[in-house]
Amino acid sequence: MAAHTSQSVAKAAGSETGPDAGPAARGRSRRTDSRAGGKTDNRTGGSNRPGLKRALATHWYAWAMITPVVLVLGVIIGWPLVRGVYLSLTDATERNVGRTIGANHIEATYEFIGLDNYADVLADPVFLQRLVWTVLWTVACVSVTFALGLGLATVLNREFKGRAAYRMALILPWAVPGFVSVFAWRFLFNRDNGILNKILEGGGISAVPWLDDPTWAKIAVIAVNVWLGIPFMMVALLGGMQSIPGELYEAAEMDGASPWQRFRHITLPGLRTVSMTVILLSTIWTFNMFPVIFLLTRGGPGDSTEILVTQAFREAFVTSPRDFAVSATWGVLILLLLTMFALVYRRSLRKQGEVW
Repeated sequence: MAAHTSQSVAKAAGSETGPDAGPAARGRSRRTDSRAGGKTDNRTGGSNRPGLKRALATHWYAWAMITPVVLVLGVIIGWPLVRGVYLSLTDATERNVGRTIGANHIEATYEFIGLDNYADVLADPVFLQRLVWTVLWTVACVSVTFALGLGLATVLNREFKGRAAYRMALILPWAVPGFVSVFAWRFLFNRDNGILNKILEGGGISAVPWLDDPTWAKIAVIAVNVWLGIPFMMVALLGGMQSIPGELYEAAEMDGASPWQRFRHITLPGLRTVSMTVILLSTIWTFNMFPVIFLLTRGGPGDSTEILVTQAFREAFVTSPRDFAVSATWGVLILLLLTMFALVYRRSLRKQGEVW
């Protein structure tokens, strides 16, 4: 009797949701299913997902603040970049570009030639010469600047009398406009009346042709760029050092670690993130450091200190006829080289566990 009653109840329950169930039972089943799956539908979005209108209505103030910046960047950077890439695919020179002479306007007659400019530049041995020197110049400047900046930051990270005055003195090159600093160094490097050669002659040493000899000229431009770059490197690394917890140094000192061991195992790992960032920025800036080369040596003597960016300038503004297409080609190649470097650099950082 009990078994029969259980089977009857089970059958009745099954019949309510089965194919023979009435409309009321099926309605209850659907309502129960919709209530059970309601959270899942909301979680996956469905028709409740915020659209573009809702995002604009919610964050209109942020969009309003960003829009002018985007427009300005598009005008200042985006349009010249697109225009430069287009010119690099043409044969535009000062003879065939559009220009206005008095009341007469001459239409542009240059033509699209594809990748011919890139093939010519890459096949020219001048490109390889400029590239090799640019890489050497960048590596030398960045490595020396980083080493000196790290040393000065380590010294200034300690307490001693007059530390604030030393900080101000070391930051001074950063505060002086770059062209002023370069002209001052040009006067110091003067072969006949320069202070450096006067000091050397006072010590019985013959004058050094700082800007007249290719080797000495390269040393001179590296020295000036290092002098200009040390303040930024020092300030960035000093900030990184001051963010390292002091408890680590105290614990290491209690364990008997020497100053070198503390520097190697605490300071350097603690500066890893800051170091990677400043090295990348310094590399990009040095690779494109036009003022130091142009104002100090004009790319000379001869063309011994010409780097890629000064060569691009020379093609557009110095040589006759001015070749705008070739100059744009040099500029695009510089951009591609730096982009590839940044991508490889970022990939190497990610392999080392750095998120950047």
